[in-house]
Amino acid sequence: MFIKICGTTNAEDALLAVSLGADALGFIFAESKRQVDRATVAGIIPQLPAETIAVGVFRNESAERILEIVNAAGLGGVQLHGSEGPEVAQALRDTVPFLIQVFTADDSRLSRLQEYPIDAVLLDSPTPGSGETFDWSRIADLPQRHRVVLAGGLNAANVAEAVERVCPWGVDVVSGVEASAGRKDPDALAAFIKTAKDALSEFSTDPGPA
Repeated sequence: MFIKICGTTNAEDALLAVSLGADALGFIFAESKRQVDRATVAGIIPQLPAETIAVGVFRNESAERILEIVNAAGLGGVQLHGSEGPEVAQALRDTVPFLIQVFTADDSRLSRLQEYPIDAVLLDSPTPGSGETFDWSRIADLPQRHRVVLAGGLNAANVAEAVERVCPWGVDVVSGVEASAGRKDPDALAAFIKTAKDALSEFSTDPGPA
């Protein structure tokens, strides 16, 4: 099972998420209401358990720039959230331990997944961070062939159904556990992680890295 809490902006929320059982935290370096800088993230990461994956989220950034921030902040993972081709992931592969590439359900690049040297495929709604779900039936067979992290409008009320229907390797959430943009709601966070863990234990699959 794999649970990633994205849009983390402060140490308090980060430590709460991992204490509740999150496996990874996402720090958004792309333009966003939840954008963070490298100094903030560099201050948070040393406080986290060693097994927690700190993932930097980037959109259409050069590999050189990403690696600069990875090294400065101490990130253990990178999430490519734009229209990047496989060459960006390839340039990061030898340095970054955990690589995620984001696609929407209708992304034409999904037919070329074998070209991307990544560890997981994250499937998101057409408008990331909007809190909107998408038609899960459109990607029904993908988790059987690739390590899929499901995102897009998930919350404690729908994550169990999403996991049962899609059978992903993991889930990712942003707005569904927030009190406001960039600030987590402790009760929503706890409910989401518990519900997701129970569902993933029963319904998730791991076909191996993407």
